[in-house]
Amino acid sequence: MSPQTSEKALDGGWGWVIVVASFMGQFLAYGSPQSVGVLYPEWLSVFQEGKGLTAWVGSLVSGVGLIASPICSACVINFGARPVTIFSGVMVAGGLMLSAFAPNVQFLIFSYGVVVGLGCGLVYAATVTITCQYFDKRRGLALGIVTTGTSVGGFLYATTQNELIELFGLEGCLLIIGAFSLNIMACAGPMRPLQLPGYYLKQKAAYERTEDQLFSQPEKPPNSSSSSEVLQTTGSAVIAKDLLITMDAKEESGMLGGSALVRLIKKKQQAYRKYMRSTGEFLQDRVFAAFCVSLFLFSLGAFPPVLFMEDVAMSEGLIDGVSVVPLVSIVAITTGLGKLVLGMMADLRWINSTYLYALTEVGTGLALLFIPISKSYMALQILSGVVGFFSGNWSITPYVTTKIVGIDRLTQAYGILMFFGGFGIMLGPPVVGWFYDWTQSYNIAFYFSGGCVILGGLCLFLSALPCWERKTRENPRPEIQYSSDCDKVASVA
Repeated sequence: MSPQTSEKALDGGWGWVIVVASFMGQFLAYGSPQSVGVLYPEWLSVFQEGKGLTAWVGSLVSGVGLIASPICSACVINFGARPVTIFSGVMVAGGLMLSAFAPNVQFLIFSYGVVVGLGCGLVYAATVTITCQYFDKRRGLALGIVTTGTSVGGFLYATTQNELIELFGLEGCLLIIGAFSLNIMACAGPMRPLQLPGYYLKQKAAYERTEDQLFSQPEKPPNSSSSSEVLQTTGSAVIAKDLLITMDAKEESGMLGGSALVRLIKKKQQAYRKYMRSTGEFLQDRVFAAFCVSLFLFSLGAFPPVLFMEDVAMSEGLIDGVSVVPLVSIVAITTGLGKLVLGMMADLRWINSTYLYALTEVGTGLALLFIPISKSYMALQILSGVVGFFSGNWSITPYVTTKIVGIDRLTQAYGILMFFGGFGIMLGPPVVGWFYDWTQSYNIAFYFSGGCVILGGLCLFLSALPCWERKTRENPRPEIQYSSDCDKVASVA
C-alpha cells in the first residue's frame, strides 16, 4: 500500500476490524492457559505426580511465550502477522489436542507447556504488531482493547472448561477446546498488512535487481538464441524470475564457501557483542536494574495464585469441587479491570507511573500474605480479586520502561524486561509446588510468594527516590545511542 493509503487507514476504518480480530485471536489462544488452574487439580488426580513437577505445565505455557518474545517478534517482522497467526493457530490447537492423549506429565510439559506456550507467544506478537501499524493517536486504546482478550478468555474459559470436564472428562475437554482454538486461523483473515514484511521486501528488491540486470544487457537478434524466443513468447518477467532463482541458488552455494562462512560468523559475532555491550549499559542504570529485579520477583510470586488458588480452596476443605465461578475466573476478570484502570491512572500527569507500579506490587504481596490465614471461601474470592486487579500492572509496564530509558531505547529494554518476567513465571509455580510437597501445606509457599513481591516493590520504590538524582547530576554518564523500531516491540499488557 502507498504511504497516502497507509495514513488514511490509521486510527479508524479497517483498523477497528483489526482490533476485533486481534481481540478474538488473544481470546482463543490465551483462554485455556489463563484458566489453567481449573485443569491443574485434574492433572494431579490423573497422573498422581508431585505438585512441583505438575506445576511446570502451567508455568511453561506462560513463561515460554515471554522468553521467546524476541523470536516471535522476528517472525512477525519477516513474514507478517497473517501467516504467523495462521501458524500459531495450528500450534495452539495441535498442542491442546495432543495434551488430551498425554501419557504422563513429562509429555504434558512439552505438548501444553512448550507447544501451546510458543503458539500463544506468536499470537501475541502478531496481534500487537498489526494493531500498532493501524493505530497512532488511539494506539493505547486499541492495545488496551486487544490485550483485554486474554483476561476475558481466562474468565470465560475457566467456567467452560469446568463444565466440559464434568460432561466429557479431561480428554474430551482438551479436544473440544483445541478444536475451538482452530478459529485463530480465521482471525488471521482480516489482518491486511499496511507494510510489506521483511521477507517479501527482500524478495521484491532482489526481483527488481534481476530485472535491471536483464534489461541492461544488449538486445540480441530475434533468431540468435533460444533465450530471445523465450523473451518474445513469455515476456521479460518470466526470465527475470528464472534469473532470480539462479542467483539465489548461486548465493546459497556461495555461502558454503569457507571464506564466506567465516565472514558471516564474524559479522554475527560482532552483532552479538554489540548487543551484549548495550545490554550491559542498560543494566548499569540503577532504576532499570531495580525494575528488572522487581519484575522477576513479581512474576515469581504473583503468578502461582492463578494456578494454585483452586487447589488451595479444595485442600483446605473450603469448597467441594470447583464452584460455578472459579477463583481463576475472578482473577482473570479483575485483571482486565485492573489493566484499564491502572492504564488510565498512568496517563494522569500528577501520578508517577514508577511509584504506581511499586504500589501495585506491595498491594499484591499483602494480599498473598493473607491467603494462608483465610478461613472462608468468600475471603479467598476477595483476595483473588485484589491479586487480579493489581496484576493488571502489566498494562503500565511499557509506560514505566519508557519513563526510565526513553522511547528511543524502548525496544531492547523491553526485551530484557520480558526475559526477566518470563524467567520468573517459569520458576514461580514449581517453587510453590515444591514448598507444598516439602511441608504438605501452602502456608510457607504463599508467605514466600508474598515476601518476594513486596521485596520487589520496595526495591523499585527505593531506587526511584529523588535523592539519588543529585549524585547522577554530579557524575553524569555519556548518553549511548540505540536503534529502535516501534514495530518490533510486542509488549505484554
